[in-house]
Amino acid sequence: MKLYVGNLSFETTENDLRDLFAQHGTVTDVAILNDRETGRSRGFGFVTFSDANGANAAISALNGKEVSGRALTVNEARAREERPRQFAGDRR
Repeated sequence: MKLYVGNLSFETTENDLRDLFAQHGTVTDVAILNDRETGRSRGFGFVTFSDANGANAAISALNGKEVSGRALTVNEARAREERPRQFAGDRR
């Protein structure tokens, strides 16, 4: 089960997230998304659990919890919406 984790501090690392979420179950993957141009964190990421029990426990325990001065948003990740691709010069 994949969780969305929002409102992350820009200093939060993937290891920090793994350590925080592993307290609630088996974490199989962690990813913090970075801005393509600056390389800086975009302030959100995803944590994948091996089972729903751990994921649900993490949502209950960590949603709204303050970490590094910021209240986390934790919920089940939704499927990414397909968006039409824009190419340079394709301004409408």
